[in-house]
Amino acid sequence: MRKIAKMLVPIAACSLVLAAGQAAGAPTQSSAIKPVNVVMKDPGCHWFSVGGKVTMKLNLSVKGPVALANYDEAALKIVSPSGVKHVAVAKKITLTRGSYRITMVGQHPDDNTLKLVVN
Repeated sequence: MRKIAKMLVPIAACSLVLAAGQAAGAPTQSSAIKPVNVVMKDPGCHWFSVGGKVTMKLNLSVKGPVALANYDEAALKIVSPSGVKHVAVAKKITLTRGSYRITMVGQHPDDNTLKLVVN
């Protein structure tokens, strides 16, 4: 019985240390990165998806930072005052405060241009 008790004490101590470390390292609600998805609705048309639904929004304003995920049919070109970034299909990019214009690489002139403002 003593052997079992000697083994349980270190295991319990390690469990408490791990639980405290996870609680301390957990992000707070205000600093969490919010997901924003760009999805394909019709061939050649991309939209923002908010809350898991395609809302057919061309303009979106969110509190940031955000994790922009590309679920479109081609890479996205993201233009901001700080430069141009590209996001491949099924990849994510973190965007901080700013205004962004999002188009699909090689898109036709009549396709949607998305505008994202991160506050």
